[in-house]
Parts: sequence; C-alpha cells; structure tokens
Amino acid sequence: MFGSNEGVIMQIKKDAVVSMHYTLTLDSGEIIDSSEGSEPLSFLCGHSQIIPGLENELIDMKIGDKKSVTIQPEDGYGSVNEQLYQVIARDEMPPDVEVKKGLVLTGQNDDGRQFEVVVKSYTDTEVVLDLNHPLAGEVLHFETEIVDIRLAEPEELDHGHAH
Repeated sequence: MFGSNEGVIMQIKKDAVVSMHYTLTLDSGEIIDSSEGSEPLSFLCGHSQIIPGLENELIDMKIGDKKSVTIQPEDGYGSVNEQLYQVIARDEMPPDVEVKKGLVLTGQNDDGRQFEVVVKSYTDTEVVLDLNHPLAGEVLHFETEIVDIRLAEPEELDHGHAH
C-alpha cells in the first residue's frame, strides 16, 4: 500500500522544512563548512534561519535539485563594520591566554548567548577585538543539493525552527 502525500510539498516555499547538503567556500577556494559525510542541514524556510541571499536562491527548488550559488556580503553576513571593533585593556584578557592576531575568543552576552570575537591587533597595553561575524565582508560560494522538503508542523511554526 502506498503512503499518503500529506505533508509533502513539491517546491521550497515559506514555512517548508528543507533538508539540504551544502559546501561553503570563499573566493580563495577555502572550504569553510560542509555537510558532506554528515546529516543534511534542515531549516524552516522564511524564518531567518539561514542567510537571506541563500534562502532567496533556494525558493522554488525541488527535491534532487542542485545549485551553485554566489552570495555577496550584503546578502550574507554583511560588510565589515568598523564600529564593531572594541578596544580593551590588555590586562582584561585572561592571564593564561596567549594573545595573537587572529585568535578567536568566545564571549557571552547578557542573555547568556555565546558569541565569537577575533583579536584584530594588540599592543602591550591594549587589545582590539573584532565583533563582526567571522564571515562579514566575504563573498560566499555554496554548492547545494535539496534532499527533502516537507510542510512544517504547527509546533515548528510556533517555535520558529525545524525539529
């Protein structure tokens, strides 16, 4: 006996749960992230779970479709914002941390959410931290393959993310 098609949709649209494999590279060809060898990425379309430029490019794709997508910074993680550079006194750094340019540190905001900052530069007395997203200012290249598309469950819509 065949199952019903309830919950199955044919194309990516708002409120669909999409599962896709992807590889993300920079202009340099460096692979930044990939789902290869692991579970596909699942997200709730239209709910700001992935960068807007990529989400817009996926609309109307079908299961099995593959697409190469180039996303400019303004449709990805934004341009580098120099107002997000923060200068702190060198002695505010943990004493066991060897400060060096490019060092990634994990911070925590008032809500308890973790975020990463990068040491942009330093002197004997101060450290300049870059609070921009690590991919700000980068052109992003995605290779995508749509693995599954289904209607979101009411609970997923209420929570704003795929389960």
